[in-house]
Amino acid sequence: MKLTFMTITIICIVIFSMSYAYSQEMGLATFQEIAQVIVDKSISQNVTASITLQSTSIQEIKIPAELEQKIRENDKITAITITNQNQCILGVNNESCVLINVKRNLEDRDFLQIQNSTRAVANTIIDDINQAFDVSAEFHSTFIHTNDQTSAALETSGIVSGKGTVSAVYTMPMEDTSSMYEKMSAMLIPRVIRDAGGFYEVAKKLSTHENSKMTFSILPTKNSSLLQLRVSENYPERAPIIEKISPLEFLDVKELKRSEYFSGGFYPLNSLLQIVVLSPEKTRVSQIQGNVIPTEIIDGEKIPTEITKSGWVFDPDEGTRIQGKYIFGKESAVQEKELVFSLGDEQIQTQKPDEFGEIPIVIIIVAIAGAAAVFYLKGYKK
Repeated sequence: MKLTFMTITIICIVIFSMSYAYSQEMGLATFQEIAQVIVDKSISQNVTASITLQSTSIQEIKIPAELEQKIRENDKITAITITNQNQCILGVNNESCVLINVKRNLEDRDFLQIQNSTRAVANTIIDDINQAFDVSAEFHSTFIHTNDQTSAALETSGIVSGKGTVSAVYTMPMEDTSSMYEKMSAMLIPRVIRDAGGFYEVAKKLSTHENSKMTFSILPTKNSSLLQLRVSENYPERAPIIEKISPLEFLDVKELKRSEYFSGGFYPLNSLLQIVVLSPEKTRVSQIQGNVIPTEIIDGEKIPTEITKSGWVFDPDEGTRIQGKYIFGKESAVQEKELVFSLGDEQIQTQKPDEFGEIPIVIIIVAIAGAAAVFYLKGYKK
């Protein structure tokens, strides 16, 4: 799945405007709030919960227009990430990082050439990044991504973690997530969105957890950039013992409320909860306690027949990768008990888990964040 975020967005707008009629016209805003829970029984054995605030508008996630344009017009830069994730890349410990991902120059034949080419590109932008985001990152090393396995498992385009990408890694003193998120969110998120509550408040609370981490990413495309501010919490070794999934347990809330930023219209796809289960054995969704939205199968994918209703869409709902998206419809909140479901006890078929080797945790995290727009819109792109 290698459609860009903007392409999918445009297709979605056209589809819904042509295919469905509602009592209230549906809109698709540039700002989106995504709650995500990854139950990874296959690779890390961890559960990762996160809140991502994202937009393609620099008015909603504020970065200097000159910097955004400079990044986007450099066709060698594929992503920029600022994070306090521990060991953001192999060899970095107890430091925060700025990662500048660069397309590998195919004419480079050895590591020194790759390093020099990558650093030359990254050095053209690092001073601007330091100034814009009030950081003081200095060059540490170069990391070469040697495979596409993370991208394949998470259905990303490969721009974050795929083969052919090289990261120039710049480091700075470690900062705790709570203070880093407070500083970055005040800098990036306008007051009108911060005062509107919603998923932003969940992210703010999540940032105070001892094991939480923050990531800000800039993913440039031809005409705009996808800007993402993400807070995540990792629950080590929780995944193997989970059979009943309650997503809000991992977000540390009893109720998930939408942002009032969307109260002026009908924006059902701009606040979404996503659950992904990665399993070494085929399993299935069962005992869903909340609503399930009616769907129809079009070209092998489930399409909701009524998006004004709240509830789950699971696609696929069985296999080694299960994905569910909770759509609020016209509702403004959902309670914890409405989101609980189980995984089937029956093992349909056993297969060997993918071997991912030593992939730095921040690469997996940013790959997931970078894929969020594609993940949650899957099933609406026809």
